[in-house]
Amino acid sequence: MAQKSYIFEVERGREAKDGQPSAGPVYRSFFAKDGFPAPIEGLDSCWDVFRMSVEKYPGNPMLGRREFVNGKAGKYVWRSYKEVYDLVMKVGNSIRSCGFGEGVRCGIYGANCAEWIISMEACNAHGLYCVPLYDTLGAGAIEFIISHAEISITFVEEKKIPELLKTFPSAAKHLKTLVSFGKVTPEQREEVQKFGLAIYSWDEFLQVGQDQKFDLPMKKKSDICTIMYTSGTTGDPKGVMISNESIITLLAGVKCLLESVNESDVKLLLEDIAQLKPSIFCAVPRVLDRIYSGLTQKISSGGFIKKMMFNFAYSYKFHNLKKGQEHVEASPVFDKIVFDKVKQALGGNVRIILSGAAPLSTHVESFLRVVACAHILQGYGLTETCAGSFVSLPNEISMLGTVGPPVPNVDVRLESVPEMGYDALSSTPRGEICMRGNTVFSGYYKREDLTKEVLIDGWFHTGDIGEWQPDGSMKIIDRKKNIFKLSQGEYVAVENLENIYGVVSAIDSIWIYGNSFESFLVAVINPNAQALERWAKENGVTGDFNSLCENSRAKDYILGELAKVAKEKKLKGFEFIKAVHLDPVPFDMERDLTTPTYKKKRPQLLKYYQNIIDKMYKSGSKPSA
Repeated sequence: MAQKSYIFEVERGREAKDGQPSAGPVYRSFFAKDGFPAPIEGLDSCWDVFRMSVEKYPGNPMLGRREFVNGKAGKYVWRSYKEVYDLVMKVGNSIRSCGFGEGVRCGIYGANCAEWIISMEACNAHGLYCVPLYDTLGAGAIEFIISHAEISITFVEEKKIPELLKTFPSAAKHLKTLVSFGKVTPEQREEVQKFGLAIYSWDEFLQVGQDQKFDLPMKKKSDICTIMYTSGTTGDPKGVMISNESIITLLAGVKCLLESVNESDVKLLLEDIAQLKPSIFCAVPRVLDRIYSGLTQKISSGGFIKKMMFNFAYSYKFHNLKKGQEHVEASPVFDKIVFDKVKQALGGNVRIILSGAAPLSTHVESFLRVVACAHILQGYGLTETCAGSFVSLPNEISMLGTVGPPVPNVDVRLESVPEMGYDALSSTPRGEICMRGNTVFSGYYKREDLTKEVLIDGWFHTGDIGEWQPDGSMKIIDRKKNIFKLSQGEYVAVENLENIYGVVSAIDSIWIYGNSFESFLVAVINPNAQALERWAKENGVTGDFNSLCENSRAKDYILGELAKVAKEKKLKGFEFIKAVHLDPVPFDMERDLTTPTYKKKRPQLLKYYQNIIDKMYKSGSKPSA
C-alpha cells in the first residue's frame, strides 16, 4: 500500500537557467488542499488576539506566578484575563502620557514574567513597535539594538538595570524613559537622570497616566507589530520586521492544523510543570535532553527486575507504534503500570510536547514518544517566517527525526545547491528550503541590502538544507553556509555530519572542525555524563566526570562509538572523525559559544578552542576508520 503524503504539488519544478540553480516543485500542506485557511474572523492585529480572549474568558486565569514562602516555591497565584487587561490599559495610558505613540520603538529587556506580557500588550494596543531585548544578550548586543532601532522607551527587569546602564552614554542618545519591572534604587535613579532620562518603578509608572484616557489607534494588518532581532551566529543582530498579518496568518494555519488532526480534546522546571499541570508543553531540546537524562539515570539505577520490566514495556509499545497504532492504543496497560510515573512528573495532563528552536535528537524524541504518554512533536521555523512553518503530526511514527510537513499557510520548495551536491529535482529531493506566504517577514529593519539577499521573487531563502521524505515531512540535514574544503579538495557539509554523529547516545553535543590546510576532521564533544561514567565503571576506569574527559581511553571509546555510526551510515573516509577533545562543560551562552536558542556559534567556538584544535592536529592522531 502506498504511503500517504501530507503535501501536494501546486507548481512544477524548474531546471537551472540564467545562472539560477534548479528548483523543485512547490508544495503545500495536505490540510490546505481547499486553499489557505481564511484568517479568523475579527482578527486583524495582535491586539485583537488579546482583546477577543478577554471578551471571551474574562474570569479565566491568564498569568500566574509561583509564590515563594521561606525560600520555597509554593502555589501559583493567578491574574485573570480581565485583571491583566486593566493593567494593560493603565500601562498604555502611562506610555501615551509620556509622549510615546504609534510607530515608536519600545524595548522590553528581561526574563519571561507577567510584566513582560503586560508591557507587550500595551505596545500592541497603542501601535508601538515592540522590540524584545532578550535577557540572554550581553550589553554589547543590547547597545547595538537600542541604537539601531532608535528605541525611545524601555521596560526592564529590575536585576537587568545595571546591565542596561552599561550601554550608556551611547544608548542614552535614543532612550528617553526607563520603566523597571520592580523597584529603582536611589543610585540608579541618580545615574539615569544624569543623562536626562526619566526612570520609574513599576508601581510609579502605573500611576503616571491614571488621570488620562487615550483612544486606541486603528490598526491595520500591514502594520508592523514587532521588530525581533535575531541573535545570529555571526555579525550584528538583524531586526526582523513582523507584521500583524504574518502573526494572524500563522494563527489561522495552526488552528486549521489542530482541527485537522483532531487535537481539540533549569532546576525547578519539573516542579513547576508538576504544579502547573499544563496540557501543552513547549520546550527547547536542551530541556527535553535534561528530562531524558534524568529519566534514563533513574532507570539505570533501579533494580534488575524494574529495568527488565521497563525495557520490555518500552520495546513492546515502540513496536506497536511502528506498526501504526495510535499512542493511546499502543500499550494502555504499560501506560498505567510502567509509564504513568513519567506522565505524573509532567503534571499528569500533558497531551502535546512541542520541541523547537533547535534539532531534537532522534533517540530523545523516540524515547519520549514512548514514555511520556503524550504526542511529541518537533517544529521548525525562523524568526523571518514568524516561527513555526513545519510541525510533525501526532501518531505518525514515520515522522520521527523530521520536522513534519509544512503548516497549511505557506508554500515550500527546495532549491538545488550544486556546490554541496544537493539536487532539488533528484529522486530524493534535497536542497535549500525556501518559503513564501503571508507569514514571511516584511524585511530587515534598515537593511534593504540583507533583505534582498534572502527575499528573492517573493521566496525567503532559509539557508537550511532539507530533504523531502516520502510522507511529505521535511528532514533538516545541513546548513548551506556550513561547508568547507579539506586539503585534498573534498567538500565537507559539517552540519550534516553533526546531525549524523549526534545520534551517538554517549554524547550530548558535538562541534566538528576542519579546514583546507588539513586532511582530516577533529571534534570537540560534550559527553553524556551518565554514559561515560557507566562505561568507566564497566571497564575499570576510575575518576570523576572531569578526569574521565581527560582520559585517553575515554577518548578512544568515544572515537570508537563515532566510527560505528560512520560505518553504519556509510560515510566516506574523510568524513570520519580522527581526534576528539572531551569538554565536561556544555557549550553555553556564558562563553558566547551558542545563541539564545542553542545554535552553535562556529567562529566563536574556533576562537575558544583554537589551542586545543592546534594540539589535535599537531598530534596527528588518526585512528583507523
